[in-house]
Order: sequence, then structure tokens, then C-alpha cells
Amino acid sequence: MPNIEQRLQEGGIVLPEPIPPAGNYAPAVRWGQLLFVSGHVCRRDGKPVIGRLGDNVNHEQGYELARLTALDLLSTVRKAVGTLDGVSQILKLTGMVKSTPTFVQQSAVLNGASDFLAVLWGEKGVHARSAFGVPELPLGAALEIDMICAIAEGY
Repeated sequence: MPNIEQRLQEGGIVLPEPIPPAGNYAPAVRWGQLLFVSGHVCRRDGKPVIGRLGDNVNHEQGYELARLTALDLLSTVRKAVGTLDGVSQILKLTGMVKSTPTFVQQSAVLNGASDFLAVLWGEKGVHARSAFGVPELPLGAALEIDMICAIAEGY
């Protein structure tokens, strides 16, 4: 299993502090060796990034927002598991992209998160995924992503 914590450190990547839940839900729930991570809206400097893909946010900006959201997801995973080295496989991402009716690059935007996870975990970071265009998201955020991952025995 790759040493994810070491890879982050070598890359100079610092995970943000985990975001506390904004309501009556858990940031992550573990069921056996599965960890279900609640949806995280895209944030920059701890504040939601408000916008709409195809309007005031372009594809490249959306790609970077998805990557930043993956960092927040990993922060929540680390808090739940104790270390990212306990993650044996990224299983599934679901992304909702606030977009105009004519914007059709939701999958390309979510590649920002998917590409980042694949670089960190290699083949074990390649996952199933769903991408949806939606008219609105909590706090006006441009996108939201949730995740399911497998946790290795002993973690």
C-alpha cells in the first residue's frame, strides 16, 4: 500500500482542517471496512466558492475547485481513520456541479478530484464516479463532492 501521508508531505501538500458539519449529520460514517464521507462543497481559504459553471466559473477553474474539494474530503478521512495510509482503495465519488443548462463538462470538472486521487493512490485511487449538473447547491457553492473509500484491516 502506498504511503499517502509521505506523498503529501513530499509534494508540499497540507490538508486543511476538517470542516465541521453544518447540520445534524456526521462528516463521515464507517461501516465495517467502508467509509462514507458526506458531501463537501468547494472552499477556498475556508469559505465556500460561489459560482456557476458555464456562467462565472469556467471549466479550468472548476477543475481546480474539484481538486481543492478532494483535499477537504481527505482531511475528513484522515480525522475519521487517523491516517490516510489506512485507505486501501478509493471506491466512488459523486459530484454535483452547479451549472447552466448548456454546460455539459461536469465530468471534466470532476477530473480535478479524480486525477488528484489517482496520482496519490495510483491504481487504487481510480474509482467509480457519477457527475451531475444541478441548478443550485448549499451555500451557493459551485460544486459538491462526496466519497466512499475502503479502509484496510487494522485501521
